[in-house]
Amino acid sequence: MEKNQIQEIKEPFIAARYIKEIGRGKDGARSLSREDAQLLYGAMLDGRVSDLEMGGILLAMRIKGESVEEIAGFMAAAETSIHLLKSPTDSMYAPVIIPSYNGARKKANLTPLLALLLARKGVPVLVHGVLHDAGRVTTAEIFEALHHPLAQSVVQAEGQMAQQLPAFMSINALSPKMTRILSMRRVLGVRSSTHTLVKILQPFTTAALRLTSYTHPEYLQMLQHYFSQIAPHDRGDAFLMRGTEGETVANTARAQQIDWYHEGECTTLVQTHQSVSGNLPDTPETCDAETTAAWITAVLNGDIPVPPNIADQVEHCAMVAKLLHARQTG
Repeated sequence: MEKNQIQEIKEPFIAARYIKEIGRGKDGARSLSREDAQLLYGAMLDGRVSDLEMGGILLAMRIKGESVEEIAGFMAAAETSIHLLKSPTDSMYAPVIIPSYNGARKKANLTPLLALLLARKGVPVLVHGVLHDAGRVTTAEIFEALHHPLAQSVVQAEGQMAQQLPAFMSINALSPKMTRILSMRRVLGVRSSTHTLVKILQPFTTAALRLTSYTHPEYLQMLQHYFSQIAPHDRGDAFLMRGTEGETVANTARAQQIDWYHEGECTTLVQTHQSVSGNLPDTPETCDAETTAAWITAVLNGDIPVPPNIADQVEHCAMVAKLLHARQTG
């Protein structure tokens, strides 16, 4: 057989001892060590875990919930599977990373507006997420309705940021290995630990600001612990907030609390339960991609005011991104 015809044979990873620890139910299960979590998730990414064991692992973790040590181990493995980007050298801002894996079901998804407003200020912006999600309107679909090209590679994403445009990369382009695990949601019907991991990815070679969100209180506690005690300081800062239908864009009607994590310290930038005074800002009547894109265009053209809560979020992001860049270069 020709050498180039020989396919690499991946040694199967026997996951039974890990499943035995995490698969004993919500009360009886034990969490994996960081080292074991890294080893297990690395094997999952490499396709060395059988489908039967993979299903057992994903469901066991869904029931048990991830410990912060497990997330740290999973993340250490995940970071070896992502394509890294460089921030524009002539920018005075560190990049801002916006994960988008939920989309909209009821209210318009305004993540593209947040990204476009940040890019307009000169902030390098990377949005990453799924292209489509049944029953939801994704950020990718809105960008396409805006005739904004999606980046198919790191080179294209870096080129868009150099032109002061937000770059959108699908998770498939950013990390094909993680995409394979994400796609198992269609088989199992539930989200997995990988949905948490993609929301806290930092795919830049330099420090960056990650915008992160949570929906359930247990994830808030875990992410607070992760960003205050686990996340490497040289990877940059994070904003943590309750999601708007899962997205990391401010709610136009009622601002969510935004906590800024910098070198293990937490500072609250926006208090929760702050309602907009007076009339609520004009928002799209429906959440479909075309209507949302037309409304965003009107905002960018100055025909409709920027919703105050989103305007505040933009300013906070730009302030921290500028500080991060100054600390790196100063």
